Amino acid sequence: MDTVRYGIVGTGYFGAEMGRSLAARPGSLVAAVHDPENVSPVAVELGARVAGTVEELCNAGDVDVVVVASPNWAHLEPVLLAAQSGKHVFCEKPIALTYADCAAMVEATAAAGVLFMAGHVTHFMAGVRRTKQLINEGVIGDVIFCRAVRTGWEEPKESVSWKKRRELSGGHLYHHIHELDLVQAIMGPATVATMVGGNVAHQGTAFGDEDDMLVITLEFGENRFAAMEYGSAFRWPEHHILIQGTLGAIRIDMRDVSCELRTADRSEKFLLHRSQAEDEERRGIQRDRGSDGPIIYGSPQDRPPLWLRGIIDEELDYFQGLLQGKEPLAEFKALTDGSAATAAIATADALTLSLRESRKVRVAEITSGP
Repeated sequence: MDTVRYGIVGTGYFGAEMGRSLAARPGSLVAAVHDPENVSPVAVELGARVAGTVEELCNAGDVDVVVVASPNWAHLEPVLLAAQSGKHVFCEKPIALTYADCAAMVEATAAAGVLFMAGHVTHFMAGVRRTKQLINEGVIGDVIFCRAVRTGWEEPKESVSWKKRRELSGGHLYHHIHELDLVQAIMGPATVATMVGGNVAHQGTAFGDEDDMLVITLEFGENRFAAMEYGSAFRWPEHHILIQGTLGAIRIDMRDVSCELRTADRSEKFLLHRSQAEDEERRGIQRDRGSDGPIIYGSPQDRPPLWLRGIIDEELDYFQGLLQGKEPLAEFKALTDGSAATAAIATADALTLSLRESRKVRVAEITSGP
């Protein structure tokens, strides 16, 4: 395609910014947008027409690609409609809130022969790409353990967003699927999942109903494990992933905003984002927000910070490049066939079952069906 024509479903915090990114790049046009609440100002800004329904947008003759950035619970319909109309699909994370819905999306897009990319934008951080390169080069040996933490404290809110309602967002585990996805990108899909926790400190009308403390262990076979923590019941905030290998370790710190490699004979620090300025900006935002920094949610009225715009641009550059005939990169293959996103939700479903039934759960119980 010389010019890729996009339709965007959902013009909130992320959808609007993706629209800006797409509208600004050569060979790209935002033709139509749909959102029941936020659409008019964004449509004017992007020079796009307003589609009255999801079906209208997906069937439009002037739309080649459907970008799904609606709330988490509202991804399935536009993905399936886009596939039925032969449109390529970019779907924000989490692509769905159940493994069954993920599988339906993958099946539909594969049958239609269209590209289906998941918006797991963390993979486009410079520090994450460098980390995966070091691991692939064998610098830290065999990865045997990962610890990922995304915790903070949340104060009462005047109004409760859909993001705080478990049935709509999936709660911390699904809405913040990045950390689970990244662990599995490094170690492969988990085989056994265990989760404990609950809503321990945020009951009442000023909060949603999501669990605010989740403590996770994952087993990968061959003596490889991971531990994870999520939630808003932690007064000492943390946001990092620590990767332990047989020859060394790498720590990606998204709160203090630094990446570091350590081996017996080598030490290397590298940026998380594209520039020192972007790292400093993120570090300042985290410092200003205090203990709720790791659980920040954007609102439709806000522009994302420069570091986040940067990785959105990187992600969409790659996506559009594929549409225009560029060769895919091996490091992103699992993002463009639905497999990584589906594997993350399968593990999340197993963890949810573990918490509900107070037991270890094999992920195969989710993926093999009833």
